[in-house]
Amino acid sequence: MKRKLLIIYLGILVLLTGCIPQESESYDRSMPIDDPTTEDIVVSSEVIISEEPTTESVTTELSTEPVSEDEADKEIKNEELTKDDSRNIDVADIPPYSGKPYIELNNNVPMFTEEEKKSTEAFERYSNLDKLGRCGVAYANVCKELMPTEERGSIGNVRPSGWHTVKYPDVIEDNYLYNRSHLIAYSLAGENANEKNLITGTRYLNHITMQIFEMQVLDYVRAKDNHVLYRVTPVFENDNLLATGVIMEAWSVEDDGRGICFNVFCYNVQPGIEIDYTTGESKRDESVAGTTTEQTTETTTEQATTSDNAATSDSDWYNTKMTFILNTHTKKIHMPDCRGVKQMADRNKLECESTINELIKQGYEPCKMCLK
Repeated sequence: MKRKLLIIYLGILVLLTGCIPQESESYDRSMPIDDPTTEDIVVSSEVIISEEPTTESVTTELSTEPVSEDEADKEIKNEELTKDDSRNIDVADIPPYSGKPYIELNNNVPMFTEEEKKSTEAFERYSNLDKLGRCGVAYANVCKELMPTEERGSIGNVRPSGWHTVKYPDVIEDNYLYNRSHLIAYSLAGENANEKNLITGTRYLNHITMQIFEMQVLDYVRAKDNHVLYRVTPVFENDNLLATGVIMEAWSVEDDGRGICFNVFCYNVQPGIEIDYTTGESKRDESVAGTTTEQTTETTTEQATTSDNAATSDSDWYNTKMTFILNTHTKKIHMPDCRGVKQMADRNKLECESTINELIKQGYEPCKMCLK
């Protein structure tokens, strides 16, 4: 009798105190919770709830699946620019083209913040296309970690704003006026057919002017294994589909700009061609019709007698000292990342630091794939 009274007493005590038995193995966690005091709070192993009150509700989800290195790299490459990274450039501040392929801005000093100049974190950031389909700022901290490990693929499926497929064989050596121009070169960041990184650029801009500065950065990073802050800003006037040019800025981080430091505006022009920047349409400049880009430069007596295979050029590109790979058998000059280098026999391969003009005087000829 006492035992029964004790059991009844314990049962009443449980009901009054709210104590419940511990969950069994078959307890269904999907059952709804009727207690109105807990309807807005769900606690699980995937959620971290801050104990301190905040002005906004913040929930951080923890992924239970491991992230591969490839996925982590992809997250870096697809990171978008923030407002602080972008630049508002007034084209009125850029003097009109007067025959020089580029000009220096801000005494050739880039406009990075002091905090940015100290960063050794690898990143790439690309602006979303605007309502006219135009590219914005491309920004990266270039280092060996970002550089490609395979050959560049096709980019022919991308049609940047202002794109036209047009040839001028009697004016331009490679016939075509326009190239799909990477804002951040493939050799620096490995971005291939990324529409946020490709603008319609003249052959002159893409193969002559921009390469001067791209190769400086490429050679420096390969030699020093340091980081270079690198930002390229396409400049469009009003609603023009074709960029007037690009601003290129770079700063070597570890040596505080002593290795690489520039801030230049490169004109998106083509000697011998008149361009309508509103649409990208073009026509020959009749005042120089019948001449090629190379023919518009003066040829000195010394240049005329240097090589039977190729004439030297007065362009900054041909006089810029860089690292090249020479094929001592075919007497060809190659960029280090040229496809022809991989096919070259080791016994014929020679790496050297020189200028194209100096190598032409020694009897070498620029590769038509990577230097034309």
